[in-house]
Formats: sequence, C-alpha cells, structure tokens
Amino acid sequence: MQGKRILLGITGGIAAYKIAFLVRLLKKSGAEVKCILTPASSDFISPLVLATLSENPVGIEFWDKKTGVWSNHVEYGLWADVFLIAPLTANTLAKLAHGSCDNLLLATYLSMKGQTIVAPAMDLDMYAHPATKRNLEQLYKDNVRVIPAESGQLASGLEGEGRMAEPETIFAVLQEFFSTLSQTFELKGKKVLVTAGPTYEAIDPVRFIGNHSSGKMGFEIAKDCLRRGANVVLVCGPTKEKLTHPNLTFSPVNSANEMLEIVQSEWNNCDYGIFSAAVADYRPKNKVDQKIKKTEEFLTLELIKNPDILSWAGENKQESQTLIGFALETNNLLENAKGKLERKNLNLIVMNTLEDKGAGFAGDTNKISILDNHNNFTSFELKSKSEVAADIVEYMINYNS
Repeated sequence: MQGKRILLGITGGIAAYKIAFLVRLLKKSGAEVKCILTPASSDFISPLVLATLSENPVGIEFWDKKTGVWSNHVEYGLWADVFLIAPLTANTLAKLAHGSCDNLLLATYLSMKGQTIVAPAMDLDMYAHPATKRNLEQLYKDNVRVIPAESGQLASGLEGEGRMAEPETIFAVLQEFFSTLSQTFELKGKKVLVTAGPTYEAIDPVRFIGNHSSGKMGFEIAKDCLRRGANVVLVCGPTKEKLTHPNLTFSPVNSANEMLEIVQSEWNNCDYGIFSAAVADYRPKNKVDQKIKKTEEFLTLELIKNPDILSWAGENKQESQTLIGFALETNNLLENAKGKLERKNLNLIVMNTLEDKGAGFAGDTNKISILDNHNNFTSFELKSKSEVAADIVEYMINYNS
C-alpha cells in the first residue's frame, strides 16, 4: 500500500465512526489518504479527527464560504488511485445509481477516473428492500465494486444483514485490489478491436432487419480488456449498454457496412480483434425512402449479402495479430465452428448454442467453449457474462504467451 492514494468518501451513517480506525490502518501501511464527507456525516464523525489522522484537509462543501476557496472535485478524481465510499447509506446509494450530483462526494464520484469501491451500511429491512437491490445492481453494471454488508448487531437493536464490513475487512479488500491491479496489466500497451451488438439493416425509414443481440457480451469483453490495461476500440451496433473509460474509443454504428468501414480503418493498428458482433447476413437490396404502406396482402423483399467483416479481418490479418470470432449455432456446433475457424483464418473461435439454458442473446449469463487453430478445445461452465469475458481474454493472452 506504500504510496497508494486512497480517497475516502464518508456518508451519514452510524458506521462512520469506524472510519477513523480504517484511516489509521491505511496510514500505517504507507498509503496517502484524503477524506470527503457528506454534510450529514459530520454528525457521526468529526472532520477534525479525520483531518488529523489523514494529515490532509477534509472536503465537505463545494467551496469554503469564509475563504472562497473551491474544493475541486475534478482534482480529487484525478488524484485518487481508488475511491472508497464507506459507509454507503441507502440515500447516497440511490444518488450514485441515478447519477445525482448535489454534494461534493457525488460530484467527485462522477469525476472519478479510477476504481470506485463501496461498503454499504443500513438496517436489515433497508438492505433487503427491492429498491436497494436495484440500486446495487446498477452500481455493479457501472463497474463499481461492492463490499457486501455483513450480518450482526445493528444500531436499531435488530440483528441481521446490513452491518458495514469491518475496517480490517475493507483494508484487506483494498490490499487485494492493488495486488490484483499490479498483476492484471497484461495488455498494457496493446490495442484491442472489439465488435459488439447487432446490426440493423434498413428496409424503410422506420423498419429494419436485425436480431436480438444486446451487445452485453462485447461490452463485458471491452471492460475486461480495459481492466488489463489495453486501449480498446469498441465498434457496436444499436444497444442500451453504456461504457466510458479514458482508454476507450467507442464507435456506434447501425449497419454492417458502417461497421466494416470502421473495422477497415482500425484493424491494421490493432494487436487483437475480438469480433463478437451479431452482424446481419443480409440486407434489403433497395432501401425505400418513404414508409411502406400496408396495402398489399404480401410484401416481397429482395435481399443481398452483407460484407463478411470477420472474413475481411482474417484475410488482412498480420502474423503478429490475433483474431477471435464467435459461433452461435443451433446444431452441429463443433463441426460448424471448425469450418468457420479455418475458412476465416481465425486464431480462436468462441462457441455457444441456444440449446444450452442460460446462453445466447440478451441474458446476463453465457456458456461457451473455445477452439483454437492448434485444435485445442476447452469447455466452460455457465457463468455471468463478465466472468465469460474474463475467460475469453485470459485464453487470448495465454494463447500468445
């Protein structure tokens, strides 16, 4: 922890008194510590105590009304290696989940460049409430790490889940975070091209040919590559997924031709290509400029083949590049995947089938197998898409080691 810069965000819960012990642990380990309090939290722990223990001024308001000095939330976000919010009350949790920005702590969270970690603390009924679960789920989606609340005696006199993790537990999580961080920059200096989501091929101004791909798998792959230090170009068709990161270039597209254009401009400068997009195989030959009216009993569309983006990348692949394709099949999975691997000059192919429960489009889980061009076949259990992404990226890295 020597020299690590830790920003502590403290909110208005009774567990705030424990943060003094955490600051002592962090300082003894050699870390630099700064604290930001919500106005309500100063009722539970003295800013003077935290300033003394951390050896840094404590931020509470956006500006000091006596001196006029501005508390720069942007500078806080740039300074910190990690932003730890503990205790995290139900109120601040809801504000984080919905992007509210009415105090210095929240403004800093929205400006944070590095990892945010939170330690919730509230009464057991509040912690179990569906609204709290929804808000925590949103933080997970926003790549915030959550230290689960523990069971024990609560301030209300009740006993159950909702108690903030002990300072020693939080300290151990921070140690593990920095240890993992130092070990997982395997892709630092590498550039990864990721394609994701569906493509929409226009029939007329309001209708299109598409599929059910949500883009979730590609976004999770992009997140894992970013976590490992890569520069990522994410080319994605229409999706509800969101991702921001200093090392991310996000290129939204609609059609296969638009996706191909960006791939052609980026691929030559990339070390890896992970093509998870579900590109439409065909598009209407002629797009109608006006909305087609429902007048005839039958409507005939003439379709023409879309460009094969993955094949183009395989044909233009350099010896130093690694190309990964995906195969979603409904039958003859291994046979079809082998043919695709060879035909498109891939290094690896990720396979799944709609026959496996929990796999396929739109869901939060997937079950995959990976085949490489050395005829190595590896099958994985059903996992969350974030875990699947980690498996794919890990296999890619090991393939080249």
